[in-house]
Amino acid sequence: MKKEIMIGFFGVCTILSLCATSLPAQTKSSQQPLPATPQQADRKILLQQFSDSLDELTARVSPAIVQIRVTGYRAIKDEDDDDDSAAPIGKQRSLGSGVIVDPDGYIITNAHVVKGAQRIRVLLTPASAGDSQVRSSLGVGEHIPPKDAKIIGIAPAMDIALIKIDSKDLPTLPFADYTQVKKGQLVLAFGNPEGLENSVTMGIVSSVARQADPNVPSVYIQTDAPINPGNSGGPLVDTEGRLVGINTFILSETGGSQGLGFAIPSSIVQFVYLELRKFGRVHRGVIGVVLQEITPDLAAGLHLPKQEGVIISDVVPGGPADRGGVKIQDILLSLEGREIGSVPIAQMIVTTRASGSTLHAVVLRNGEKIPLQIRVTEAKNEVDQLADLADPNKSLVSRLGIFGVEINDQLGADLSDLRIESGVAIAALSADSASLDADFKAGDIIHAVNGKGITTLDGLRAALNAVPPGASCVLQIERDGKLSYVAFEMD
Repeated sequence: MKKEIMIGFFGVCTILSLCATSLPAQTKSSQQPLPATPQQADRKILLQQFSDSLDELTARVSPAIVQIRVTGYRAIKDEDDDDDSAAPIGKQRSLGSGVIVDPDGYIITNAHVVKGAQRIRVLLTPASAGDSQVRSSLGVGEHIPPKDAKIIGIAPAMDIALIKIDSKDLPTLPFADYTQVKKGQLVLAFGNPEGLENSVTMGIVSSVARQADPNVPSVYIQTDAPINPGNSGGPLVDTEGRLVGINTFILSETGGSQGLGFAIPSSIVQFVYLELRKFGRVHRGVIGVVLQEITPDLAAGLHLPKQEGVIISDVVPGGPADRGGVKIQDILLSLEGREIGSVPIAQMIVTTRASGSTLHAVVLRNGEKIPLQIRVTEAKNEVDQLADLADPNKSLVSRLGIFGVEINDQLGADLSDLRIESGVAIAALSADSASLDADFKAGDIIHAVNGKGITTLDGLRAALNAVPPGASCVLQIERDGKLSYVAFEMD
């Protein structure tokens, strides 16, 4: 097993520059270096201490980092083709990273790392062979065979998955306090970039709360620590060895690191981990408000005292915020003592609060700061309702890799805007079952298989079993009140 310690170019240049300033100028006649001054000796000691600290940190953190090897079915497409639905389906192998968060074998990674997985194998990192990391990197010392893993739960919207291996007493990383993360803080990114096992890179936090996509209300930690394909799912770690975030994507025109890496903050990761471990899915908190960023035009038109921040543009009648005293046009100043400067930050705090808990808020109304207590409720939607109705022992449709629920009169009345009040609704995708990588989503309703109407789970299974491997299969589905066909080759 190889084990690399890679220091970013900027860090290397800084250290070399520092070393260079400590060297005395040499003349042509001088062949021996001059004795070091006390200041130069102090610098050398500081550099050695810094190096020793990084060595100790990586040796302590590395055993909690794993390589994840996934075998499954995914769309095979050309580099210039963005249309997954038109791409053929093929069996593929991919690599990712993960971090052990519980000694009983619970591992956090990205949802996209295990997407479409048929088999997941985890390669653990052994401790160093004696005092030599070189010997460990060359495969000298303990060898741990890969272990099979099962999926405990997936949160696609947050790109987090929880998997588990059958092991005990494993090394783990604790979660860092996200509220204490600071811009400019030194961090290290661990993972398996391009399949290079157990690598580490160094950088700083470039931004503590970055919204990478204006249309997606998600918050990320931005870092310049080099992150490359294969780092996905690995941890971003602080100098105390705590998990600051989960590395998830980069912004790059070349596919390589350009110093624009993004990690899911530790508070979100910890919340999702606990939800997936307990329920297998995530229950999101809501308070019944619509939030908007305050722009200069909005502030001028409404004569607001603040030119930036977040304004309450709507309050759901009878909802938690309404009962807590929130009013339209209130300016949200803080939640749980944390200043609110953007919508994603506010949504992150609310989303990660447990249903039934009390949220402490401060709003600005008519120039007065008003403290409010808002009771958080669980976000309910039709997909959650379907997931609650699914019985894992009875609902699995293995040939599609889904869990289905039959549409009866009661469920048909509860679901809104149904075109056809019968069929089988997809309650959830079975990520560790055979996957066709077809365009299925939780909430889709299957009405027909190759033109034959479907009303029950048994009828769906029988219709699918009648399609031989390699033959074309066409499903008629309903999504958001619209009918469409999903065509694929049966596995």
